Amino acid sequence: MTAPTTSPLIRTGAGQVRGLVDGDVAVFRGIPFAAPPVGARRFGAPEAAEPWDGVREADVFGPPPPQSMAGMPIPAPDATGPVRHDPTDWLTLNVWTPDPGAAGLPVLVWIYGGAYRAGNAGEPGYDGATLASTGTVIVTANHRVGVEGYAHLDGVPDNRGLLDQVAALRWVHENIAAFGGDPGRVTVFGESAGAGSVAALMVMPAARGLFGRAIAQSVPGTYFAPALARDVAVELCRPLGLAPDAAALADIAPDRLLGVLAELDARMSTLTKWGLVARTPTPFSPVVDGDVLPTDPWTGLAAGAARDVPLLVGHNRDEWRLFLVMGGLAGAVTDEMATAAMTVFGPGPDAADRYRAAFPDADAERLYVTAHSDRMFRMPSLHLAAAHAAGGGSSHLYELTWPSPAAGGALGACHALDVPLVFGVLDRGLALMVLGTPPPTAEAVEVSERMRAAWTAFARDGDPGWSPYDEQRRLTRVFDAGDRDGLGPYPEETSRQLWTDFSFDPLGPES
Repeated sequence: MTAPTTSPLIRTGAGQVRGLVDGDVAVFRGIPFAAPPVGARRFGAPEAAEPWDGVREADVFGPPPPQSMAGMPIPAPDATGPVRHDPTDWLTLNVWTPDPGAAGLPVLVWIYGGAYRAGNAGEPGYDGATLASTGTVIVTANHRVGVEGYAHLDGVPDNRGLLDQVAALRWVHENIAAFGGDPGRVTVFGESAGAGSVAALMVMPAARGLFGRAIAQSVPGTYFAPALARDVAVELCRPLGLAPDAAALADIAPDRLLGVLAELDARMSTLTKWGLVARTPTPFSPVVDGDVLPTDPWTGLAAGAARDVPLLVGHNRDEWRLFLVMGGLAGAVTDEMATAAMTVFGPGPDAADRYRAAFPDADAERLYVTAHSDRMFRMPSLHLAAAHAAGGGSSHLYELTWPSPAAGGALGACHALDVPLVFGVLDRGLALMVLGTPPPTAEAVEVSERMRAAWTAFARDGDPGWSPYDEQRRLTRVFDAGDRDGLGPYPEETSRQLWTDFSFDPLGPES
């Protein structure tokens, strides 16, 4: 490959962009892939970006979309570094390429997590330079979140955040060859809500043909039925005295809507009719509306909706320990709290008894963490692999078991730990939260190298380096350090058996 020039210039469909050189790769930041969704476009499906004359300097990230953190354990949007000052230029993307003059390089398109209510593509932990240096083109793209992206409003489509992702993928399909990438070899990958988005994209007609492989890291098990989405929107708009209607909200500033979202956050725990949703940090999820998202991913994949798209999917062993530690509950979980968690999040009305019988030596904290981890991330990810295999697709399953040294070891292999390991960004951004103060340990570097090698191999040829999942062997790649790393049967067999007959149906009121 040829080293990029100091001021690489690329012509896209909308106009020329000039990037920067970052080590051995070229980076282009803040490229619009759709028009700003404001004014008459607000709450609508994304529309094409306006073309520009001359050269657009692609040297800084676009601004993050309006969002509310609500205690989410991810860096705040202003941690991205310099951004353009136009506050409405939300729908932009960033490209890292090892050789703008190359042809046919595999492409990885990142979809960020953040509980469908937060996140931005310019977060320092999503720096694509390390991944791109392996010979892969990396794209990170913003999409609308929270009220702007997922609130169920009359008069506009549901799942606007997902439609933004489709628009970004369409831009990649049309433009990535100019950056050295192969539009026929695109892999979409994401974590947490980003993984839920990936799973949704696999069964969305609008996304068909825009990517050929998919990686889903810690898939959330929450998709909403329209009735629940409508109920959430009604509660959200109650303080405004307005119906959940796009026309009625059109002139309500995004900051004001974030304010009413904060009010909803404060009373979430009282809305028991929402079941487990009332005990999670977000009132938003993709809506199975029968149109943009015609089915939940498990049903769609089992029916063969994406049998031609290889899937790499997995989870972390101790997912919920991040939220336990961030919430100050480490060492403070009581038997009553564990029972409530198992009852609300477990598989069926007798889940608390079944969990205690299955894990007879577990204390209250372990039961609490296991029930949350199973329902929210571990079992949805496992079941997604099984559903895709049942539908004739190829699934590769993994689990990250390497424990983070941060917080005195209290985090374990927690939620989001995989993100810095996959990106190889171990000293800033999200890594500061889940890995601790730099420099990274030798084990962190080792596990990171193994995960990056698997992800980039999968992007190149659809094979991460181990056999596909099947219901007989359930082979799982365990990522860890030293001799703890390797391939074997699915490690969480006890939980798997508890959840064998559970279906991740769209959630409705009183679900």
